Amino acid sequence: MNGNIHPQPSLANLKLVVLISGGGTTLQNLIQQIAQGQLEAQIELVISSNPAARGIQMAAEAGIATAVIERNSFESVAAYSAALFDCCRAVQPHFVVMGGFLKLVRIPPDFENRVVNIHPSLIPNFCGQGMYGHHVHQAALAAGVAESGCTVHFVDNQYDHGPIILQRRVPVLAGDTPDTLAARVFQAECGAYPAALRLLASGRRS
Repeated sequence: MNGNIHPQPSLANLKLVVLISGGGTTLQNLIQQIAQGQLEAQIELVISSNPAARGIQMAAEAGIATAVIERNSFESVAAYSAALFDCCRAVQPHFVVMGGFLKLVRIPPDFENRVVNIHPSLIPNFCGQGMYGHHVHQAALAAGVAESGCTVHFVDNQYDHGPIILQRRVPVLAGDTPDTLAARVFQAECGAYPAALRLLASGRRS
């Protein structure tokens, strides 16, 4: 890939790189959606910021190439980002998909509007640095909101920021705990991420 010339995505040949930091539940969902024919795509590479991430084994079992790029191996966000996106460029993906990736990166010009993330709240609510996983659901319950959900958005150079692609809403029920709310939101995520990728592949936004 050279300069700002990007591969043109289509539903028949969508190529993805998935970035992870932990258990890989989002990665697992995407692998299953692809295997079931719900998402016409191929995961070319999984990059983990954590050498102990369970998602690495998950990717290997699915026959997907993996790489580990640790943040503490680099002196700056810029240097880390450069190494990560150099690795992405090697497989020429249409999109880079963050799946529980917890490190801040700088998006280079050739990847603008090509890096996407899913966040377990309705952005701009309960997002930003430190707001991930159960922290998000605890904050939603503490605020007493009637609904939560998930947001798929383009990634820019701030945590949980950038143009929204789509959102899915779920109710917050009486007696919810962070665990029960997290489970309900994750079910929404399982449909939302593939739906967003299908929109992007077809050149549309919701």
